[in-house]
Amino acid sequence: MLDRVARTGLDAAAPLLGAAGNRPAGGAALGQVIGASVAAAVLTAVLLVLGWGHRSGRITLLGRLAALSERGLGRGLPGWSSLPIIVALGSLLTALLGMYWDISLHITRGRDSGPLANIAHYPILIGLFGIFTAGVLAVVLPAKGVRPGRAAVRITRDWYAPAGGVLLAGTGFYALLGFPLDDVWHRIFGQDVTLWGPTHLMLIGGAGLSLVAMMILEREGRAAHDDSTGDLPAWGRYVRRGMHAGGLLIGLSVYQAEFDFGVEQFRQVHQPLLIALAAGVALVAARLWVGRGGAVFAVVFYMLVRGGVSLLVGGAIGQLWASVPLYFGEALCVELAALPLARRPLALGAVSGVLIGTAGFATEYAWTHVAFVLPWTGDIVVEGVLMAVVGGVAGGVCGAMLAEGLQGRLPRPAIARGLFTAAIIAFSAAALNCQLFQTPKNQTATIDLTDARSGDHRTVNAVVTFNPRTIADHPAWVQITAWQGGGLHVERLTEQSPGVYRTTRPVPVHGDWKTLVRVHDGRDLAAVPIYLPDDEAIGAKELPAPAHFTRPVQKERSILQRELKSDVPGWLWAACAAIVLLCTLAMVIALGWGVARIARALPEPARAPTGTEPQGPREPVTT
Repeated sequence: MLDRVARTGLDAAAPLLGAAGNRPAGGAALGQVIGASVAAAVLTAVLLVLGWGHRSGRITLLGRLAALSERGLGRGLPGWSSLPIIVALGSLLTALLGMYWDISLHITRGRDSGPLANIAHYPILIGLFGIFTAGVLAVVLPAKGVRPGRAAVRITRDWYAPAGGVLLAGTGFYALLGFPLDDVWHRIFGQDVTLWGPTHLMLIGGAGLSLVAMMILEREGRAAHDDSTGDLPAWGRYVRRGMHAGGLLIGLSVYQAEFDFGVEQFRQVHQPLLIALAAGVALVAARLWVGRGGAVFAVVFYMLVRGGVSLLVGGAIGQLWASVPLYFGEALCVELAALPLARRPLALGAVSGVLIGTAGFATEYAWTHVAFVLPWTGDIVVEGVLMAVVGGVAGGVCGAMLAEGLQGRLPRPAIARGLFTAAIIAFSAAALNCQLFQTPKNQTATIDLTDARSGDHRTVNAVVTFNPRTIADHPAWVQITAWQGGGLHVERLTEQSPGVYRTTRPVPVHGDWKTLVRVHDGRDLAAVPIYLPDDEAIGAKELPAPAHFTRPVQKERSILQRELKSDVPGWLWAACAAIVLLCTLAMVIALGWGVARIARALPEPARAPTGTEPQGPREPVTT
């Protein structure tokens, strides 16, 4: 039995968050939309003025900051590369903190009153705007008429921008665009209280994949560096590149946040798929780009940052604790595979992917029983390993091509494009499989409640009897989730006899709590509501929790995402989701284009067929 009851420590912020009864369920209040739009316009105007002033020579602030970065943290890179990378990394950390804080607030408090009424939205907005700003800086900083490296993109007749800077601005803009579109989405479809809402994925995808753009920008900067401001020693380059790879691992892992908190709304096999994909891409790239031990270093950096965010959100801020995937087992798999295969990167990516999907799956399986609210069970082993192998191989091949592209050694274009396309198709098919679920038909549950505490703060113990009792055969979970009432309560139920389960601790059935029994068995995802509050914003009446009742087993989504509008045509949702998906795919392809452009413009000597691999990072050839 795992039980989590988390109380928020932000009672003083309750006026900001709003009471459930007056939080809109179909988009923010017009005043907040106008306020946010004005603030965004002002910040963008300031950024444009600074950029225009630098390009015209009237404002020297950006030039001075770039020169300072060359002598400091960005040593070994020209200012147009070093300053944007520093700004982007700091912005990503800010956005990451805000994102986990925001997810925690939505789990404990439910929906908010708008973009300016949620305190956690501010670090997210600042961080995402900072990523966009970093890209703009990289575009405007190169001197007029000077081409910053062979991979630079021509903007005007005498204005060239580094490809990594253009991509960094694009990923930042895409992430920022998710905020206003999220409000539009809610106005059309209602609140989709899930991390995997299409516009939410825009925020996560743009921010997480900005690390690839930063890697490209770092490579361009290394190639263009003229040693006038000194250079980093080999260990310094190793650390900097290891931080980039670790940052990519963090960005790709944010997709797993619902599993980290224990409120996943998807089949459990989705988690090993996402973990394996993140490990394959980031850790194989780290091993090949950083050098020996690069995969382990990336995981250490990941643990320090991601664990630090969990400590801040769950400790200092007083919100929910988010569990952290281990990844050390996967890193060791990559390092061991690299011993014989470091000079055969595509083979290393594929073999590492298989090891990640098998041995790495085993280590994460054990770790979930130590650290996660809902640990993996035997119900998912066969399918979970298959999904993890697909994700690991797809990610490993992409990670190998990322590292090879950054070092100017991509395979022939036909091979690279074919492998990239195959990896995307394989992962998409696996993700689609994880999304396929069903709801058992003609099933009911009889629930007997015994008050543990009565009155306005009522809590109960429950005995749940399914009919027929064969509804769950060795399930992934049978549990009660209570959330959005000021905390989170997730408890796996104890089986008394076939089809009969009981709680071991009281669950809340009062106020704004949404309390339900959840069942996950194979492809079955189902739920039975115990208590749901009155919600005027969506016209929903209270569903009480009497001492004894029988209710049908129903689709989880109808309870977990109660605020969704039921009268919107399905084709409209599918069309809008497809547009977001195509835009995300376009961003991924653009990043692939950037890696290919770097490989063509900044080639390096081919690896020697024999000999010992050098220790530490390989130094790129300056062009």
